[in-house]
Amino acid sequence: MKNIAIIGAGITGITTAYQLLERGYIVSVFDKNRYAAMETSFANGGQLSACNAEVWNSWSTIGKGIQWMLKKDAPLLFSPKLNFHKISWIIDFISNIPNHKKNTILTAKMAINSRDEFKRILKKENIELDLEEKGIMHLCECDASLEHGREVNKWLLEAGLDRKEISIDEMLSIEPTLNLKNFIGGFYTKSDMSGDIHKFTKLLADACEKKGVKFFYETEIVKVNHDKKQPILTFNQSNEIQKQNYDGIVVCAGVNSKFIANNLGDKINIYPVKGYSITILLDDKESIKNAPYVSLLDDKAKIVSSRLGKNRFRVAGTAEFNGYNKDIRADRINPLIKWCNELFPKVSTEHAIPWAGLRPMTPSMVPKVGSGKLPGVFYNTGHGHLGWTLSAFTSQQISDHIMRKDNMLN
Repeated sequence: MKNIAIIGAGITGITTAYQLLERGYIVSVFDKNRYAAMETSFANGGQLSACNAEVWNSWSTIGKGIQWMLKKDAPLLFSPKLNFHKISWIIDFISNIPNHKKNTILTAKMAINSRDEFKRILKKENIELDLEEKGIMHLCECDASLEHGREVNKWLLEAGLDRKEISIDEMLSIEPTLNLKNFIGGFYTKSDMSGDIHKFTKLLADACEKKGVKFFYETEIVKVNHDKKQPILTFNQSNEIQKQNYDGIVVCAGVNSKFIANNLGDKINIYPVKGYSITILLDDKESIKNAPYVSLLDDKAKIVSSRLGKNRFRVAGTAEFNGYNKDIRADRINPLIKWCNELFPKVSTEHAIPWAGLRPMTPSMVPKVGSGKLPGVFYNTGHGHLGWTLSAFTSQQISDHIMRKDNMLN
């Protein structure tokens, strides 16, 4: 198996292309967009956050989803419109509640390994991406939040991650720009990072292309067939339908992975969970001075923030279960602006660029990394809100898995 096609040029697709290239494979990448990282990898929260590894599978999450169902600006918005896909996903999500602790520890371990691999890639390719290695701070507004954080800390420590509880005074010493009147304490993970995921993915794609990866941009995958020996891609490039056999394919197609998998006889239950962001342009000296450099995570509001160099500040978050649409709703953007205004009153939000993307969530919140039923079919998808955090490691996983399969055949 030498000739491999990757479907999707987001963060998982590009890191997978890079890892396979390092292992000596001939790699082609297909994407419907003109550039890499134009979907969910375009303007997310920008965090590489092992500290945010806790999966959402809990009765508390279910309760909040029901409680906030009719609240348009809720941190977690669950549309009451139901279909078979959503119902099956919810049932699978509930069935994974007993795995809450186990999957949180597993995800944290993956994130720690991913961080090391990410740094290796950065160093090897000399990539500059507005990286801030100043840690990530969790903000807690009540005793219950702190108590829950202490319990999660035990799980993270079991995974090998050091996240320490900090007081208000310690929080201000770490990030002096914060207005903390609504918070009583928090947690800090010094080893976590933040940066520009779009810039990283684009630069890594450029590095892959220079090393021989062939990119099919502005190319739509029409069909994925299989002749029982190898997969066959039918694709539309420049209004010309073409067909090509490959020794293997890796599906890294985000929320569309489910449909590709269905055609290949595999069940991968991915639901599109919409997230929003604003990128605040820091156009004046006061805003530049008072925007934080430490990355933040507000558990209650489901909002994160990251500083992207001197002149940009990203605020992202919320979760919306509302099907396959990327409509940017003002009632979902407004909480992000309000959050910034409250925590950083000296930062101007006059120039805030809104964005929405669909996170590919599995019901267990653990990505699907491995083989399909048919020979030469592989998956690296379903990373949810932790695509950047986990991708360097899962791309290693799937590439090593493909090599092992090859060695067994030879």
